[in-house]
Order: sequence, then C-alpha cells, then structure tokens
Amino acid sequence: MLPEAIKVQIQQELDIEIQSVQPVHGGDINQAAKIIMQDGKQLFVKHNSSAPGNMFEVEAKGLELLNSAGTNLQVPSPLLVKEDFLVLNWIEEGGGKQHSARDFGKELAKLHKQSADRFGLDHDNFIGKLPQSNTSHSNWPDFFALERIEPQVQMGVESGKLSSSILKSVEGMYKKLGSIFPSEKPSLLHGDLWSGNYMFTKSGDAGIYDPAVYFGHREMDIAMTRLFGGFSANFYDGYHEVYPLDGGFDSRVNMCNLYPILVHANLFGGSYCRQAENIINRYA
Repeated sequence: MLPEAIKVQIQQELDIEIQSVQPVHGGDINQAAKIIMQDGKQLFVKHNSSAPGNMFEVEAKGLELLNSAGTNLQVPSPLLVKEDFLVLNWIEEGGGKQHSARDFGKELAKLHKQSADRFGLDHDNFIGKLPQSNTSHSNWPDFFALERIEPQVQMGVESGKLSSSILKSVEGMYKKLGSIFPSEKPSLLHGDLWSGNYMFTKSGDAGIYDPAVYFGHREMDIAMTRLFGGFSANFYDGYHEVYPLDGGFDSRVNMCNLYPILVHANLFGGSYCRQAENIINRYA
C-alpha cells in the first residue's frame, strides 16, 4: 500500500484530496497504486524506497521524450517526480472502442522514424533495475558492443552467472557486428517493449509505459516483441506498412535479443545465462 508520507506529499504538491488508494500490480521492481481523488479523477503512482537516486527522474524524461514524438501512442505523463516515487496520469485499459493491433504497429513505426544524429541519449537510464549506459556513438555496432553487451557481460562474469571463457568469445562476436546489422539511422526506441509494457486503452489506442528509452537500431524494439510473444501478426503487418524492415531480420532476432537476455541473466540467472552464452558462441 502507499506509504502515508508519500500520500501526504502528493496531496500537498499537487494540491489534491485523495479519497482512496488501490494497489496495482507494479512488476518486480516497484510497488504501484491507483489514487482516486475526491472529484473521481484517478492518478497512477509507483514507489520504491530503495530506488537509485535518479531512477524515477530518468523514467520521467523517457516518458516525456516518447510523448513528444507526435504519435497516437498513449504514453503516461509525469505529474510529480521524486527520488522514491513517480506520479503519472491514469490511462484506462480496454472496455471502449475495439483496439487495433495494426494501428499499434503503424504508430510504433512512426515513433521509430523519430531520429537523432548519434546512437545513444544525452543521459543514462535503467533497464529494469540495472543501469543502462547511453554514451553516444556514431555507429550502431560500436554502441551495441560497448554500451549494451559489454557492461552486461562484465556484470555476469563478475557475479559468476556467466563463465569467464565468454569474454574471449564476445570479442570475436564484436568483430562481426558490422556485417550482421543493416546500416540505419538512429531511431527513438521504447527500449523495453515486451507484452507487459503495453496495453490497449479505453480509447482503442495502444498505450506504452515503463520505457528504457534511447536512440538505437529499430530492430531492437521489434525483436524484443518476439522474445516473450504477446504481439499479433496484425501488429507486424501495420509496422511494415509504414516502415518495412530490411530483409533477413529473422536471422538477426537472436542477436538483437542478446541484450535483454543478458539483462535477464543478470537479474534472474538460470537458463537465461546459458541462452546468452549460446548466442555469443554462435557468432564468435
């Protein structure tokens, strides 16, 4: 449940009267709640007393960046950002117009057409509860190797989740990245686009949240939608209608998903560790 100190602070800083608070499933990292105000309006709050100092701050920045992209994707807007909690507007799930997975794909394609001069971002953020480095690079292979794969591999080896022999294999893999990925300009990515981070809203539009935003290769988002499933064929049809992927994407899915698999290996261990090592050794 929402700590009383946070409840008081929200009421004071947003000048609202809270009538009731309902717990909401908030994932593995943060606790979450729905705030119902005296006038019936609703807000969403996520809180974590042990959150890294700027975790909610950079999440708010990511949401604002997604909101500024000019798509019809429904993205929560930050209303109050503190070190241990974040307040967002409430977005109602389902129950209204029939949703369109095809339109979701089209809108994600529009998001990916938002570009930048370099791969990365002007600040670091988080993927789950792990730090995510966004130091900029002029090309994708360098960014992917140095800011995505290398930190996760080092973390895994140091914790004993990955075998030390993988360090040599991953160096061989890095040399092949330039021939694996098609050359593309940086795209604005959600960064953590699995089925638990989107919903269809009451308006019928797709809503996305809990991002790990950066400018990267757009195949990273599309590959992650296939990692755990939950996205229909119509979603991909809509995406390709607006922004077709280069040929051979199916052969690159595992390489794209090496990053989230390594993140899961470091967070949860188990079979994710062997899965990551198998992908690295395949390309070494």
